[in-house]
Amino acid sequence: MADDRQDELHSIIADDSASAVDLADFFNRLPLERAVAAARSLSGTRAQARVWEQVASNPPVVTSDLVPIDHPAMQAVVFHGKNSLPLFTEFEKICCRPDEQDSGESQPNELWGYNRSPTMKVVGPGYYVTHDTPDSELGACAFDYNRLPLRAAEGWPTIKPNERGVSRFVYNRMIDYMRRVADDVFIGLATRDEKSMSSWFLLVREL
Repeated sequence: MADDRQDELHSIIADDSASAVDLADFFNRLPLERAVAAARSLSGTRAQARVWEQVASNPPVVTSDLVPIDHPAMQAVVFHGKNSLPLFTEFEKICCRPDEQDSGESQPNELWGYNRSPTMKVVGPGYYVTHDTPDSELGACAFDYNRLPLRAAEGWPTIKPNERGVSRFVYNRMIDYMRRVADDVFIGLATRDEKSMSSWFLLVREL
């Protein structure tokens, strides 16, 4: 039963003897729909902060771990998300690799994307560029809201600066750092001005 799997996940997180391997094994044996449901059962900061710490020993995430280098350019990859905020906790991060025609202005190992959520019409799409950050102490891969894609993929919302309107209260000056949980599961820590916001989010990738 789905509830049994969610109980198992909560038990792993609560177990001081559990490791990153236990978390990976749990998620890797679940199909997409059940992995998303399990991830979205983790509400609040305590559970997600615990996952962040449990996977600290995993190898650093780089951008190509999120979307493989050979994935078709400008073709969206969806990450189903669950954040640790009190409200509006379910969302999706939509990413793509830039087209070769943009390679002269963008780095080869970066992604373009935005956040799709029920509040998008109010707070904006929250566009970002994902890139590697090898000198950061928080993580090797970051969703950087200080940078905007050169253009939107077909069907994406209009690109809007994150320092304007309501977006400035949500996305302005933010960088999210990533750690890997399982093959298709990642956890991020939100920062503003390089300081932790004590806000985490789980992502389950759908390729």
